[in-house]
Amino acid sequence: MPNKTTLIEREKSPLATRSDIDPKSVVDITGALNALLADVFSLYLKTKNFHWHMSGPHFRDYHLLLDDHGDQIFAMADDIAERVRKIGGTTIRSIGHIARVQRIADNDADFVTAKDMLSELLEDEKAFLLSMRAVHSLCGQAGDVATASLVENWIDQTERRRWFLFEATRPE
Repeated sequence: MPNKTTLIEREKSPLATRSDIDPKSVVDITGALNALLADVFSLYLKTKNFHWHMSGPHFRDYHLLLDDHGDQIFAMADDIAERVRKIGGTTIRSIGHIARVQRIADNDADFVTAKDMLSELLEDEKAFLLSMRAVHSLCGQAGDVATASLVENWIDQTERRRWFLFEATRPE
């Protein structure tokens, strides 16, 4: 059984998980993952906003497409946050924190055409993809294969969403 001093030290210590990844790399990767997580929430909310406010002759198709995209984007959130914790970091704690870290801009317009919604999401997904590629590079440099593997799957999902958005925005 640990002595009393060890228990007291553990109770006073901040949240920390031991990791075999270099401490500087942990800071870099968790920072990049937290920015990615903020973008996940921003992209999710924008996708749902457009899903809720979709109108026009392709309403049903686009409404269902964005619902599917929103579910897929939201599914990433817990995996990102838990990965941050697994490697020794802490993660986003509030909407204010998300607002400070997000790189994907909000859209608070009263009305956006269906074509503009899809085009904006297409550009946001491109930016999101580039951010994930940067995280993947950081992971590769640090030898963090588990995070890199997760990011590879998210990149594939994002490329698929971009493909669907691209095809949906092509002229008829």
